[in-house]
Amino acid sequence: MRPTRNKSASWLLLLFRLPATHQAERVAIWRKLKRSGAIQIQTSTYVLPDEPARHEYFQWLTKEIRDAGGDATLIRAREIEGLPDDKLIDLFNSARAKDYALLAKQLHRLLTRGKKLDEVERIRKQFRHIREMDFFDSPRAQDVEMLLRKIEKTGNAKAPATVSPKNYRSRIWLTRPRPEIDRVGSAWLIRKFIDPNAKFVFSSKPSAHPKAARLKR
Repeated sequence: MRPTRNKSASWLLLLFRLPATHQAERVAIWRKLKRSGAIQIQTSTYVLPDEPARHEYFQWLTKEIRDAGGDATLIRAREIEGLPDDKLIDLFNSARAKDYALLAKQLHRLLTRGKKLDEVERIRKQFRHIREMDFFDSPRAQDVEMLLRKIEKTGNAKAPATVSPKNYRSRIWLTRPRPEIDRVGSAWLIRKFIDPNAKFVFSSKPSAHPKAARLKR
């Protein structure tokens, strides 16, 4: 369970503008913002909690927007006028609740008409991604966890096979150059739960590092 937000912490605001003619770039940026878990508070203004990985991700987006011919400004704010911390947290939780509700609907459908392992695993993967964006622990996450456990207890869907962390210590991990927030989060998890001394290589040529473990997300 994540702790509630410290009142002395801050928020990250990304303000940007892209020309209307750059439709493809606008869609690409919107998708990346959606995957990051950011919420929109005004037109072209998005917010994330001020954490190192989120700050780095917004920095990448800022550069990408500018490279595409737009304007972008990244701001760290202690307070946002008209949006107290409790209100912002509610907005994040509401966004995640909608994501969880979609997964719950899919799981109920699987329980009704029968389960396929690939479908259950797909939903598990989506659930893990939403949990990474669930900065304030939306209570709706428990609904999905209960449904997944219910499916596993039926015996028609097996939980993913587990691996021993000791087999992945003292390894070099390979990922593509300029990783996005999902891979940054994966690297943090590896350092925290598998190998605190893990090393990472950023390369688009896996053949140059044949012994490296790969981040495939």
